[in-house]
Amino acid sequence: MKVLLVGEFSRLHNSLKEGLQELGHEVTIVGHQDGFKNYPVDFPLRKKWDSGILKKIKIAVHTLSKFDISSYLTYCQFQKNYQNFMHYDVVQLINENSFYCQYFYEKKILQFLFKNNKKVFLLSCGYDYLNVKYCFENPNYKSVIQAYLWNRISAKSFANVLKFRTPSFKKLHDYIYTNTAGIIATDLDYHIPLHGNKKYLGLIPNPINSNKIEFEPLEIHGEIVIFHGINKANYYKKANDYFEKALDQIAVKYKSKVSIITTRDVPYNTYINSYNKAHILLDQGYANDQGYNALEAMAKGKVVFTGAEIAFAKHYNLTSRVAVNTIADVDYLVHELSFLIENPDEIIAIGKRARAFVEKEHDYIAIANKYLETWTKY
Repeated sequence: MKVLLVGEFSRLHNSLKEGLQELGHEVTIVGHQDGFKNYPVDFPLRKKWDSGILKKIKIAVHTLSKFDISSYLTYCQFQKNYQNFMHYDVVQLINENSFYCQYFYEKKILQFLFKNNKKVFLLSCGYDYLNVKYCFENPNYKSVIQAYLWNRISAKSFANVLKFRTPSFKKLHDYIYTNTAGIIATDLDYHIPLHGNKKYLGLIPNPINSNKIEFEPLEIHGEIVIFHGINKANYYKKANDYFEKALDQIAVKYKSKVSIITTRDVPYNTYINSYNKAHILLDQGYANDQGYNALEAMAKGKVVFTGAEIAFAKHYNLTSRVAVNTIADVDYLVHELSFLIENPDEIIAIGKRARAFVEKEHDYIAIANKYLETWTKY
């Protein structure tokens, strides 16, 4: 099968590509490679005029004419390589705004993909129209929208989420929804809002290539090392404000018993190796299930503070913790961290279970097979 994967912002498509290639399929990734994560992409796109004086000019032009220079330049990059994006058996979009363009140019690119390939599927693995709509209509549903509703995040900082509530993105959603073969969710955070939707094809967990992630059983001979990796752009969306306040208390409470490592906006390869010596990793506080960063840390055998709600445990029939469910509450975080620091055997046990869970439920070849079954069926 010949497959085009569109977009990459978590290494999901790279791991899926590796699984599909192991099974003998031809796979290409096109997408943006900007930013500090810098994931591998076969046909990289650059979001131009997006910083400095050029960005100011772009904003001024858009204000006066509604013309978006960055979107136009992305479209030009796509057009330059258009022959490489034709005649695929399957095209899979990472989300409803895979090219980061405004409506006009995003639709033009999508029209080409729909016209020149056999099937197009859509992933729900981040913000999109249906997910954002559900979260706003259900404010008690655990999601990053809660942080916005609690005034923890400004509208300006939340623009990449709020855009999915605008009329133009509703039009884009309707266009994609009509033309795709179906929608696939990558974890429970996206599965629950899609449940019962006629286009929804089911949940396929994130693929993790554990062969590339070394597992070292945790050992505790001195300090317990806690790692907190911060992406400043997502600082409040990941509940980093709560994590930092909790760590301040932990540092005072346990002094010589703990060592705290904090990084900010480091490249992906640096990030994933920054926590090799850590026992505990703080990931996010507004999720029901694990995202990609959490799963990679779990594959290394770390104890990860992330989404692990009751629905997650039920879905995978878990009777023991493989991660620490996290909520945006400083006292709760201090309590959970304190329990682990005072019970180091539990750290070691959770770390072992975390690796076993990832190997069982997220194996990249098994997940690739699930995608193939879904793509073939629909």
